[in-house]
Amino acid sequence: MINSFASRLLAIGPVVILLLLAAPAAHAQRVLWAARLVAVSSQKADGKDPFAPSQVLSTPNALPLGQISNDAWIPRKEGPNEFIEVRFARSIAAQQVTIVENFNPGSVTKVELIDTKGGRHEVYTNEKPGPLPEAFRTLEIRFPVAEYRTLGVKVYMNTAKVEGVNQIDAIGISDVAATMVKQEFDAPKGPDAVLSTQFDSTLVNLGPNVNTRYVDTHPVISPDGRTLYFARESNPLNVGGSRDPQDVFASSLISGKNKTWGPAKNLGGPVNTPDDPNGIASVSANGQSAILINIYNRDGTIDPLGCSLTKRTRMGWTTPVPQVIKDFVNLDKEHVDFFLATSGKALLMAVERPEGKGGQDLFVSFPVPDSPNTWTKPKNLGTNVNTDKSDFAPFLAADEKTLYFASEGRGGYGKSDIFYSKRLDDTWTNWTTPRNLGPVVNSPDFDAYYTISAAGQDAYLVSSRNGTGGSKDIFRISLAPAFQPEVVTLVTGRVLDVNTKKPIRAIIHYENLLTGEEIGVTETDPVDGSYTIVLPSGVQYGMRAEAKGYIAENTNLDVTVKDKYSEQKEDLFLVPFNVGQTVKLNNIFFQQSKYYLNTTSYPELARLIRIMKEYPSVEIKISGHTDNQGDPALNLKLSQDRVNEVKKYLSSHGVNGGRITTEGFGGSKPIASNDQEDTRSKNRRVEFTITKK
Repeated sequence: MINSFASRLLAIGPVVILLLLAAPAAHAQRVLWAARLVAVSSQKADGKDPFAPSQVLSTPNALPLGQISNDAWIPRKEGPNEFIEVRFARSIAAQQVTIVENFNPGSVTKVELIDTKGGRHEVYTNEKPGPLPEAFRTLEIRFPVAEYRTLGVKVYMNTAKVEGVNQIDAIGISDVAATMVKQEFDAPKGPDAVLSTQFDSTLVNLGPNVNTRYVDTHPVISPDGRTLYFARESNPLNVGGSRDPQDVFASSLISGKNKTWGPAKNLGGPVNTPDDPNGIASVSANGQSAILINIYNRDGTIDPLGCSLTKRTRMGWTTPVPQVIKDFVNLDKEHVDFFLATSGKALLMAVERPEGKGGQDLFVSFPVPDSPNTWTKPKNLGTNVNTDKSDFAPFLAADEKTLYFASEGRGGYGKSDIFYSKRLDDTWTNWTTPRNLGPVVNSPDFDAYYTISAAGQDAYLVSSRNGTGGSKDIFRISLAPAFQPEVVTLVTGRVLDVNTKKPIRAIIHYENLLTGEEIGVTETDPVDGSYTIVLPSGVQYGMRAEAKGYIAENTNLDVTVKDKYSEQKEDLFLVPFNVGQTVKLNNIFFQQSKYYLNTTSYPELARLIRIMKEYPSVEIKISGHTDNQGDPALNLKLSQDRVNEVKKYLSSHGVNGGRITTEGFGGSKPIASNDQEDTRSKNRRVEFTITKK
């Protein structure tokens, strides 16, 4: 973002095609490359060093093929029991596995898929491993779609059967049977290569409620697509009048069907100041907080080299709080951009730093634990994104994988173009080769500041093409499927007291139940206790609210099979931390008709363990319940076995078993109708009651 939002010329340039990956189809084809290393039999090096197992992660990059490469894994020894196991960023209904053996292939003996419940499924067996006549191989294993969803892959090797160094460069899965890797490294070039997969041919002006004869710039759409924030330059309605260089305005969606917007209103103070270029960089999923350009000082002055956070309260927007970014440096005194990820877990920025590639580069910082409003030292996104010229205006879609940005270093019809790239793992340095968004978005005119809602179907940008009175206006344009971000679910609801059903101001945490990783944190609306979060598909999530004096009844949402944008309502409940109160453990899962705990139960159990350790005098009774299907005696035994298993797990993790009693009730205490499965499932539950505090 440019503090004054001065013009940048963004225009179409030569097309950049994704190296090694098959071009994306118009339908929901997914190609995933390994994102996390789980286990390995042996290794010559650690971390990101040459030949380390982590070199298997992300897209194939060990070139030239047929030669030993620093960018691929080498097992440390030769033997019959070598293996490597990886996980992907999300699960898919896989139809193929691709293993790139970039040097000395033929040692792979078996390949297993790992599903979301930890189950293993063999899809390839080679009983006679041995050397191949080729110097390299792309092993493509295709199979029918199964009922399970694939989250990981384990590759077994007998390296003793293939003399010399054996290397694996990449492991990928796809939900189509099309070839994932082009060994000839050749792809269509030129504008015609992407014309058919770009946007529609119409830029739609948002109309007079948003646009004026003054410059209207830098749109920021809320994730729910219902509020549009933007800036106006030198407008008489700015808080400082026409002499005021720039203020932030907001417009609300009037009609989703017609995509029309209401009259824009000035946000007023303290966001807008009379003599400064105020601008909004991004807004949180729930619309309750926003990142603003500039440091807002206590004396009322503004420092252009940084950003601040403001929150919406009952009384309006709060005084912006400066964000402390460790070792923050920006050698470009005129330009700086910021963008806060929807989860609040990453702060993107475009700055010029001594260790950069040249001009503005894109960097990312992460929250410092237990230090509010403090961020880590910026980390460069790497050479796949940054060039030796300016790369700027980052926008990370709600899937937190798809990055849109502007670059002056990749050629184009004008000074810069808008590009698209996908994050491949959690290092934030592995990205797909950026692709140009095509001639409708990028033109010889001014086109900039690209933003999209969580639904991922419409983009908003600034253009001088046919602007009001020749000025810059805000336009809407439809995305083609090839350039839409990954599918997400927008979840809304309220946090309520389980007894009174009154709203509670709370902090909400949501996590990946498959890995236990916390995905994001948000706050409820201070007025009505409502919240909004965005969940990328392919994962089962757990959600919980936190407030002083309460224990959370966690809930879960399974969006592993969502293949299109959706919105869902889910209220969260808090239980007063008092003797006699009962808390449902909604995120404890067992194998069907058995008492064995699924691994997705561990995050829920870990929180219960923390409660028991934090309050060493607390005692609880764990109760198990089933539905009314089947033999009542067997249901009673199953419910008792399950709560005994929970107690056993807690005891094995340091909780004194004497503080825990258990009882199974079978189907004798339903809380919902047993007539239908969607209500009957609520009766299958584990809960605990506080018996002593």
